[in-house]
Amino acid sequence: MTTFDEPTIVHAFRDDALGEHDAVGLAAAIRRGEVSPAEAARDARERVRVVDARLGAVQVHTDGPEPAAGTVHASGTGPAYGTVPSAATAGAFVGVPTFVKDNTDYQGLPTGHGSASFRPRAAKEHAPFTRQLLSSGVTVLGKTRLPEFGFSPTTEYDGAEPVRNPWHTDYSAGGSSGGSAALVAAGAVPIAHANDGGGSIRIPAACCGLVGLKPSRGRVVASALGRQLPLDIISDGVVSRSVRDAAAFLAAAETYRRSPGLPPVGLVEGPSARRLRIGFLLDSPNGVHADASTRAAVTDTAATLERLGHTVAPVELAMDPSFTDDFLTYWGMMSFLLGVTGRTLGADFDRRRMDGLSQGLREEYLRNWRRTPGVLRRLKRTKEAYAASFRGLDLVMSPVLAHTTPPIGHLSPTVPYAKLIERILAYVAFTPVDNVVGTPSISVPSASATPDGLPVGVMFAARPGAERKLLELAFELEADRPFRRIQDQ
Repeated sequence: MTTFDEPTIVHAFRDDALGEHDAVGLAAAIRRGEVSPAEAARDARERVRVVDARLGAVQVHTDGPEPAAGTVHASGTGPAYGTVPSAATAGAFVGVPTFVKDNTDYQGLPTGHGSASFRPRAAKEHAPFTRQLLSSGVTVLGKTRLPEFGFSPTTEYDGAEPVRNPWHTDYSAGGSSGGSAALVAAGAVPIAHANDGGGSIRIPAACCGLVGLKPSRGRVVASALGRQLPLDIISDGVVSRSVRDAAAFLAAAETYRRSPGLPPVGLVEGPSARRLRIGFLLDSPNGVHADASTRAAVTDTAATLERLGHTVAPVELAMDPSFTDDFLTYWGMMSFLLGVTGRTLGADFDRRRMDGLSQGLREEYLRNWRRTPGVLRRLKRTKEAYAASFRGLDLVMSPVLAHTTPPIGHLSPTVPYAKLIERILAYVAFTPVDNVVGTPSISVPSASATPDGLPVGVMFAARPGAERKLLELAFELEADRPFRRIQDQ
């Protein structure tokens, strides 16, 4: 726990090989020969060592200071998984140190899913997305922590220390990609893997002052769990401190594997001259009202967009009134399926050791399982109502979360389930619809902060395949009002 004499802000920025570079900047320095991949890995490991004692973001480290097998080296030699990046992206992130979230297999490292319900074993091979990430040239230093099976919007545990927010260590780093977000926000690494099944890229990005793009369904390779679900709500991506890192990741991912069902994005390098029609909402379709600080961040961003020449007007999302209950049932179904199939994760799997949130979701599903066919039908139909809301609009802007980042403990899995799920639904009220529909959306830091100095994120959503519009607008906002930097506080 934080004590009265400890600083609440934690960061690792210093004069070393990483400096204040984002991932694109560090990769450029490596290509110019100013920094070697080994030096970048060494200094990143030292930064991680310094901050992780306070943040608790790392699950497991790889061995040794050298770039991991499978990275694409600056010389263009060495083993690679998938297609080696073209000269157009120049291996986007050659030699850039990063971490993989601990629900995704990295060969030789255990995959624990944030759970105490089994003893994780070393993965025999890389997950498909891991190969896609490695094709960009990154050096993987280890795996980051997540809440059990990624179900929670905070990275907290029953019986273990939480992941803490580097902007204020008494507060949540978000979830489920909280470990990745904490490391990137603290400057330990420039970029890290994240994935999103209901907001898990965008939520920690908002909590930690980062850029978090959830791609369209099908834009990156599907996860093993996503392929098994009747409705794939999971997207993999990254969290980063700059828009150009998010754009470079997407271009590198597309170089490795272009989605046959979506228009290509290419490398987005800055704002567009085109002015957009943007709808905005302050309260969620399920009736949750955003708090004052969150509303101020959205309205302030809307005023900025109007000043920049965009057309901004209120919009309503016509969602089925049962959407929240249906998503909760689907969420519970995932917990139920994990309880049934858990022995595939480890022979000692015991669902009785799953945490209070996972068990509560499972029990809720067992009470409502007969609703499953109707739930699936209605969730799949959500795209029709959502598409109708976009008529005449290019993007929709909203809060990422209904209220600002909560303190550690507010969403802990030790909170009684009925109270916990009420709190979660009052917090995560905006992000799940994009997972259900498959649309891309992005969280960017607003110019606002909470009274405690915590970041507040603003979210933009687009039609399927329209990531370019999201990135171009994010570039414009970043240029107009540069994102707050933790090292300046």
